[in-house]
This record gives sequence, structure tokens and C-alpha cells, in this order.
Amino acid sequence: MSESGKKREGNLEAPTRHAIDWRADDYYDEEALFDELERVFDICHGCRRCFNLCNAFPTLFDAVDDSETMEVDGVDKKVYWDVVDHCYLCDMCYMSKCPYVPPHEWNVDFPHLMLRAKAGRFRKEGASVRDKVLSSTDTVGKLAGIPVVAGLVNATNRSAAGRAVLEKTLGVHRHAPVPEYHSASARKKLRHLAKTDGAAAQPAGDTRGKVLLYLTCYGNRNRPAIDEDLAAVFAHNDIPVALASKEACCGMPKLELGDLEAVEALKNTNIPELAAWVDKGWDIVTPIPSCTLMYKQELPLMFPDDPDVLKVRDAMFDPFEYLMLRHREGLLKTDFKKSLGKVSYQVACHLRVQNIGLKTRDVLQLVPETTVEAIERCSGHDGTYAVKKEFHEVSRKIARPVVNKVGKSEANAFVSDCPMAAEQIAQGLDNYEAGHPISLLRSAYGI
Repeated sequence: MSESGKKREGNLEAPTRHAIDWRADDYYDEEALFDELERVFDICHGCRRCFNLCNAFPTLFDAVDDSETMEVDGVDKKVYWDVVDHCYLCDMCYMSKCPYVPPHEWNVDFPHLMLRAKAGRFRKEGASVRDKVLSSTDTVGKLAGIPVVAGLVNATNRSAAGRAVLEKTLGVHRHAPVPEYHSASARKKLRHLAKTDGAAAQPAGDTRGKVLLYLTCYGNRNRPAIDEDLAAVFAHNDIPVALASKEACCGMPKLELGDLEAVEALKNTNIPELAAWVDKGWDIVTPIPSCTLMYKQELPLMFPDDPDVLKVRDAMFDPFEYLMLRHREGLLKTDFKKSLGKVSYQVACHLRVQNIGLKTRDVLQLVPETTVEAIERCSGHDGTYAVKKEFHEVSRKIARPVVNKVGKSEANAFVSDCPMAAEQIAQGLDNYEAGHPISLLRSAYGI
């Protein structure tokens, strides 16, 4: 067998992820970083399977094609940082395209190499005011959640003049969708859940039948209805739902910035609280795929020797993953009051890479006279990428195939598990609002 044949055969094994050795000094060594960037970029240039995932790969390939040598060695090293900036750590290249991920001997992990570059630059240069503000979701949410402040922030965000000022001062694109802030947070609306004792739990399969709802920054302050709808659907299915006494950001925005010490600080706030709930017999559910992925994958890879991190990982579920597990044990109620018709459903990238299948689609299709068209394409939003002035137009280009497909679908509703992705897509549509599947499910139950 040829060497290339052996390489292909070796990659038939399931992908494995190496721990992120972010505390090691050589992780931040710039010379070693650029050697690895050149090695991986050369492999990517020879393959090019990921050309249509995001703008990181076209940026690299165009630079190679325009260079004198038409190889990676002819590319100006400054372009490397352009590639890094266009990577928003969606993980799709690793999980869906790349044939050279571990255990392949070439050991390509493009997203985590981009993370290493972001972390090295953050340690050396810090971050802009804009990027610090956008990634400080707890601080911004608390400030914008003050009733008077919330009104001012929302009015500014709805004003063309206000958005022009925001673009000039912070570099937030004037046409990018930005979230509304609610002073009546999900935590306030669901405070009665703090008294839930979980005594009525019915364990089944891999579920223990009682759930701690991790509200998330976005769910708590920007879209509290999502958390309310999730709590209502779970309660309808006799699953006790509780709230933690305290909760901080999961750390994904800081991870995307490369501020790994801030990620650790947030981990130190969240993990002891969440692990204590796991010890008391509770599972954990979060309505935002990025937050779920942070606890399922990124924190365990950053802290592989922390038993509490691993404990939380094993108890963390996507809400529709959890409901489908209950359905398999005959414990999901199907007393739906109305059909949903045709649903156009964008599958968020951070949900796809969890490798749990299309559980959202499967649960929604339990509703009579309901069909779900799943669209497995990126929205281009991806955290803070789409709101930045320099990347917004590129993000719209990435979203265009999804926008076009939804627009032609003649669906009764459009939803995405990621509310930010839904807003980005809905902005390009005339007849659809940005919906969340858990809200559709509550509507089908008539509760």
C-alpha cells in the first residue's frame, strides 16, 4: 500500500482532541507558533477542502495564489494574522472536513492552532476597547440591565444616529444585529425555581430526571423568553428545573479573544457551583449551543486534570438532546395541541460539532403535521465576528446561502438553536422573525 493510502486508512479512526497545553511557556513562543502555522497552512493549501467554511481559508489560499512562489513560503507573515482574525473557532473544519486531524500523523487541529495564536497575541498586546467590551458579557449585561440604562441602550441601538456613533467609537457595524437588553431578566422571572427540590425526578437512561438550568448571559439579559420557554417545556414533561445561586459567563467570548486567564477566572466561579449540583444528582442544561460546547469540550481540554470540570462535562446536555433521551425511555409527553407546519431550521455550528445528531429536528418532528428542513450551513455570526465593522460584510456573505434557502422555503417558521445566528439570518429576510426551537415546542404544547 502507498504512503498516501496508509495515511487515509489511519484517519478512519474517530477524531481525537489533544488537551490544550496553554500554561506551557512554549505555547506562547512566537517562533514556534509561526513554524506550526506554516506547517499547517502548507497542509491546508495542498488540500483546500475547507475553502467554503469561513473566510479564514479563502484568505490563506488567495494569499498563496497571489504570492511569487504560489506556495505558503511565499506568503507575507502579516497575512497569517489575517487568517487568525477570520477564524471564529466554530470548529467545523476539524469536525466535518479535515482528513488530517488526530490520530492522523499530521496532527492538524486548525481551530486550536488559531486559539494558540490568539492567546499569544493577547498576552503580548492585550485587546482593543471594543473587543474587551464585546467579550465582557457579564459586566455589560449587568449595566445594561438597569431599567433606565436598558431603555437608553435599546433606544441607541434602534437609532440610525446612535448606531453611527457606535460604529465610529467602538467599531460595531451600524447594520449588524445587536441584542436588546431586558431589565426583567430570566433570573428575576424564574426566581421561583430557586425553591425546586427535585423530589419528583424520574431518572431514565442517561438522564437523572432533574435539571439545573444554566441561564447563559444571552438568555438571562437579552432573550429571557428562551429560558422561560425551556423551563415551561421541561416542567410540562415532569422534569424538575432549578437555578444555581450564582452564574457567570461560560467564557466562550473570552476564549475567542484569546484571554485564557479570564476563561480560567470564569471557570473558577462557575465550576464549583455546577459541580456541587451534579453531586446532588442534577443534570445541567443550557439553551445556547456555544455555552454547552464550552462545558462539554473547551474547558475539559483546557483543564483535563480537574475532576470537577470533567464531572460537569459529563452532566451537561443540549435541551433537545435531553428531551430525546427522555423520549426513548417513553417519558416525553406528546400531547401537542397544534402542529407547526413546515419549519426552516438552521443548525448552529457549535451544536453540530457536539456530535449528538439532529436532536432538535427529531423532537420537533414528533409534533403531528410538522416537517423540519434542517440547514447545516454557517450563519456567519459566530460570537462577536459579525458585529465588528471590519468583518460584518464578510459575515453576511457567509450567511447568504442560508438566507437564500430560508427565503425560498415557504416555511411557516424559521428557527435556530443559536439566537444570535437566527438574528443574523432573519436580518436578510422579509417575512421571518428570529425564532428559537424551544419556543416553537412550547407553542406546540399550548402551554
